[in-house]
Amino acid sequence: MSEPAPVATLAAPLRVALLGYRSNPYSGGQGIYLKYLSKALATAGHRVDVISGEPYPELDDPVRLVKLPGLNLYAAPNHVTALRPHHLRSATDTFEWLSMLTGGFPEPYTFGRRLSRHFDALARDPAAGYDVVHDNQCLSWGTLDLQRRGIPLVTTIHHPITWDRDIALAHAPDWKHRLLIRRWHNFLRMQGRVARRLRHIVTVSKSSRRDICSAFRIPPERVHVVYNGIDTEVFRPAPEVPRDPWQLITTASADQPLKGTQHLIPAFATLCQQFPELKLVFVGRPKPGGATERLIERLGVGDRIRFRHGLTADEFRNLYAASAVAVVPSEYEGFGFPAGEAMACGTPVVSTDGGALPEVVGDAGRIVPTRNPTALAQAIGELLGNPEARADYGRRGRQRILERFSWARTAAALDDLYRHVMADARR
Repeated sequence: MSEPAPVATLAAPLRVALLGYRSNPYSGGQGIYLKYLSKALATAGHRVDVISGEPYPELDDPVRLVKLPGLNLYAAPNHVTALRPHHLRSATDTFEWLSMLTGGFPEPYTFGRRLSRHFDALARDPAAGYDVVHDNQCLSWGTLDLQRRGIPLVTTIHHPITWDRDIALAHAPDWKHRLLIRRWHNFLRMQGRVARRLRHIVTVSKSSRRDICSAFRIPPERVHVVYNGIDTEVFRPAPEVPRDPWQLITTASADQPLKGTQHLIPAFATLCQQFPELKLVFVGRPKPGGATERLIERLGVGDRIRFRHGLTADEFRNLYAASAVAVVPSEYEGFGFPAGEAMACGTPVVSTDGGALPEVVGDAGRIVPTRNPTALAQAIGELLGNPEARADYGRRGRQRILERFSWARTAAALDDLYRHVMADARR
């Protein structure tokens, strides 16, 4: 499918609002997307506001953060006691607390309610409005309301969360866990209904477009592919850092089955028998007593694995630079930031073929089937035994990212799409 042609008559800088119901800058791709996309759009000359719930993103000047705070219950020590008397004066706050209390995930819905009220206030001051609003996968009734008002709306769906739900269900140990998983993902009913009513959707890979159209029953012509970028200034080779030929690195949410840790740990245990000096740096934090910790203990490789979290950009880059191979074991990725960031650092990558990962890695890394610890171990082992191949993949990976995945390219493609959507709204 060809992308829409630029609308040449609208050349002025745009007033853009980017929406995020939660925008954690350190975990998950949504906060990263808002940080770098807002910066790239501002660098291109647009006036950009990010309207976000908690946790808030980290943004660069001159991007402005507009806060729409919710209860931020994930940050509370105790969800049950997080409610305060003044919250009971708000139906939205009360619903958010009750939904979380019963195992739901209400944030997309409640952010949408707060967003509608925010735009009610903006409607009273036309100078405070926006040329285009870009929703970052909230997919709520509140964001759909903006389209009903005639506001040009673009919605990014990174990948359908139905994949997360289905993979979690496949790994659930019993019916009680499956019930909890279904309850938590109850928001997907709203997201599917909203997605089918949206006129302009953008996603970050061809794989995601195919899966979105299938999961939400959307015609492909309504979904445009605009690849993410990688920050090649932050993620760059660091030749001054000695590379340890026996260190592997992986970046994943340790206890999410979607990320494939349950396949990486057995592969690593197999490799430890072949390479006595082998070790693994895991950028992430496992749940105490959770599935990852239990698997590591059962396989007896705890003394070979080091977990790191809360890293600065320099620390993260230096870990990549010090590692022989970066491993991306995911069962599914809508794009694959960990693969792209490792490649940008010149670290050779072994990746599964989950979701969009082959689109990012291409022929500049080793790709193996998902859910296959044996294939994962074999590919890693072959690279550990071949320094020349590692160096070659490192050079090719960096070059591929430089040529294909820049945030400036992403911003330019979205600029064209925004103007197309604005012209469509006028029609």
